[in-house]
Amino acid sequence: MFVSDLELERKESVSRAEAAKRLAAFADALASGGHVELDLGGTSVSIRVAENVRTEFEVEVDGDEIEVEIELSWSTSPSGGAPPSRRQHRGG
Repeated sequence: MFVSDLELERKESVSRAEAAKRLAAFADALASGGHVELDLGGTSVSIRVAENVRTEFEVEVDGDEIEVEIELSWSTSPSGGAPPSRRQHRGG
């Protein structure tokens, strides 16, 4: 079954070491094949990743808070190409 429109989000506070562990596990899965398993606390989602992926890195500093976003996106079409950019870079 393929779901065309779905958004899952989970926010939680973890230690720096736990955040690194989760990012490393994601990176290992991404590098080793076309499927990535995401654990969303009691629910896991298996995602097929295309060969070509568009990446976006964003850093925001707002007073005493820093936010880093890492976004990966790809097409689910049979050609599997990276999708065009949806957002323009802020501040430039």
